[in-house]
Amino acid sequence: MGLLDIEGVTMAFDGAPPKRVVSLVPSMTESLFDLGVGDRVVGVTDACKPPEEEQLRLQRVGGTKKPKLEAVRILRPDLVIANQEENSEDTIRALSESGLTLWLTFPKSTKDALDLLWTIIKVFKVGDQTPRVETLARTLDWTEKATTGRLSIPTFVPIWQGEKEGLGPWLMTFNYQTYPNDVLSKVGGMNVFAGRDRRYPLEADLGSAEPEDPGDRDTRYPRVTIEEVIKAQPEVILLPDEPYAFEESHKSQIEEWLADTPAVQAGRVHLIDGSLLTWHGTRLAKAVSELPSYLRA
Repeated sequence: MGLLDIEGVTMAFDGAPPKRVVSLVPSMTESLFDLGVGDRVVGVTDACKPPEEEQLRLQRVGGTKKPKLEAVRILRPDLVIANQEENSEDTIRALSESGLTLWLTFPKSTKDALDLLWTIIKVFKVGDQTPRVETLARTLDWTEKATTGRLSIPTFVPIWQGEKEGLGPWLMTFNYQTYPNDVLSKVGGMNVFAGRDRRYPLEADLGSAEPEDPGDRDTRYPRVTIEEVIKAQPEVILLPDEPYAFEESHKSQIEEWLADTPAVQAGRVHLIDGSLLTWHGTRLAKAVSELPSYLRA
């Protein structure tokens, strides 16, 4: 059936639900098991974390960026779940052209994440899981309302780091058009780079060259200089362990770079589980439970 969005996958399985699913998206793999349809999953990526008792049953098909397409095909899935950011463009194209039914997900907000869960319930005919998603929706709503009237906390979240010869170190973050930005805002944080677009080439992003027209290139993940972060004056800095695996050594380096920020001066630089910000689906429940404590600590 080729490439399907939420509406397409709902229509495609209007009758019988999928019986053999390959999930190339760790957060969707978790959601499928959490919503009681893990027994339909036959293949997952190396990054997926299914329940321990399912490890031997499931076929690993490689990494998220470059899964082994033949390993996917040989499993004869009636549905493959992919993600526009998690999986490469070449992978998505190859799977779509191979004749497999591919559900392409791309949530940019917590509402989108909830919509995916409702779609799982509808496609897999598991109406008994409705209370679970309703509870998550109410919890998210309550969390957002609890922060209403409070000042949002200026927060910086780097997701990658690098260095450009002659220009020094840089840190990649995300802007308002992303899922982690929406999660952060729902729990009381204010992304200090929400309004910052990525500029091309890198030299332009770092302020040393004129930017090019980005065309259709992604502008949601700007690379910022140390000076930009200091100027933004974040009161909290969150260092996730994915996609870049920030560790204690990175924390020490960033505290040195950003010593002139309120976050460092108040000891509010925190290493966190990156999935709280980047995994959509049922992981959202854990995010709204745990993230506020880092912002208010």
